[in-house]
Amino acid sequence: MNTMLADILLVSPMIALFLFSLIPLSIKVLRGNVEQSPTSTIIISLIGLFLAAGLLIVFGGSGKTAFNGQLVFDGLTQWMGLIAVISAGGAMVLMYENPATRGLQFSELIFLAMNSIVGMLILVSAVDLITVFIGLELMSLSLYLMIAMSHEQKISKEAAIKYFVLGSFASAIFLYGVSFVFGSAGTVNILDLMENAAVLIKTNKVFMFGISFITLGFCFKVSIAPFHAWTPDVYQGAPTPVTSFMATAVKTVSFAAFLRVIATKPLIGSENLFLVLQWFAVITMTIGNVAALVQTNLKRTLAYSSISHSGYILVGVITAGISQNSAFGASSVVFYLLAYSLMTFGAFAIVSLIEKNEGSAIQTDDLAGFAKKQPLLAFCLTIFLLSLAGIPPLLGFFGKFYLFSAAVSEGLLWLALWGVLNSAIGVYYYLRPIVVMYMRDGDCDVSDEKHFGTTVAIVISALLIIVLGLASGPLFNMIENSLM
Repeated sequence: MNTMLADILLVSPMIALFLFSLIPLSIKVLRGNVEQSPTSTIIISLIGLFLAAGLLIVFGGSGKTAFNGQLVFDGLTQWMGLIAVISAGGAMVLMYENPATRGLQFSELIFLAMNSIVGMLILVSAVDLITVFIGLELMSLSLYLMIAMSHEQKISKEAAIKYFVLGSFASAIFLYGVSFVFGSAGTVNILDLMENAAVLIKTNKVFMFGISFITLGFCFKVSIAPFHAWTPDVYQGAPTPVTSFMATAVKTVSFAAFLRVIATKPLIGSENLFLVLQWFAVITMTIGNVAALVQTNLKRTLAYSSISHSGYILVGVITAGISQNSAFGASSVVFYLLAYSLMTFGAFAIVSLIEKNEGSAIQTDDLAGFAKKQPLLAFCLTIFLLSLAGIPPLLGFFGKFYLFSAAVSEGLLWLALWGVLNSAIGVYYYLRPIVVMYMRDGDCDVSDEKHFGTTVAIVISALLIIVLGLASGPLFNMIENSLM
């Protein structure tokens, strides 16, 4: 009984989120299917998120396992879980204030969002590949519906179908790989695989086949080329708050699970898999940055930016997968995801503010005059874009610095050089919106909707990027110590 109570305490953040997700939906049912005030709904959901974040801080980094070793609550669970919960909370504030998502089905949308976060917390803590799959599917199935629920009638429906079909295909590949791993290793527990994965992948072709398929499944989820083609269409077609949700929280937890699998050291045993992943990283960075150069739609530009950043993060995952002491490589991934989530959330939040209705398509040239109409928000967007470009002393620069330093320390100098080269290419399309905002006359302004919460979230994100950039050393040390 004590063991069961201890397990329930460890998963209490997930339980809290699920229970709070039921409240707005239950109220709507009791009111005869009449939507309650969206303000009440968002307040209830944010209380649930704050409670979940607090419980994660208390129990998340204990180092204990729950439910017979299915879930582990270590430093990685705590950091990645917190980044996901906070990013998702910001995205839900955008949902409350964006015309494409605030409507007659707002309770249902928030219910889906919170249950998607439950899936995320399962995903970051899962050390059993079947449990990883359950977390992945709970997160993804909620997302498919969230995209389709937009009031925009054409592009969002197309995005939802594309994401559903391709996502289901990727899930099938992942599960196919898990079956081969179980058949060859006799276990799907990641902690058990850590002891013999490097040897098994050398001696057992079936195991290598299984790990390769699991890796391909993750590559789809985190937009690694050549499995990235869905990303621009889905990011553009989804409502902007949902795009923010996907680009930050979903990417963070998917990389957390990917990192756990690669930390079993299969790359040490398989030179081919090691080489293929390195080329995936290079191709992803390059395709993301080069394709972003020619985009005119702002959301599509940020989508290709997101793909390029997946390439950078994959460098850190590879580094952690070959290092004898993987704490430095893993810490660089966590640090970068923290920086990336703040920057990307802020950029999408400003796009959300500018959108006048659910059919809005913001072009880069539409930002003309934004600095004159909204100087504070234009300054914040400048911070986000410069940080994404990796300009010091902002947080994004230090994120890349730690990632590439980890790669160089493990002898992956060529990957670090490709990363630096691609960062230089990226500067062009990150500076272009800044030039348009400040150098061209126009009438770009925020929508007439109330947007106090979104503005506060944007300003806090910009301040954090500056402050955490200046305090990056202590922050990185704190992350590294928690992952040891």
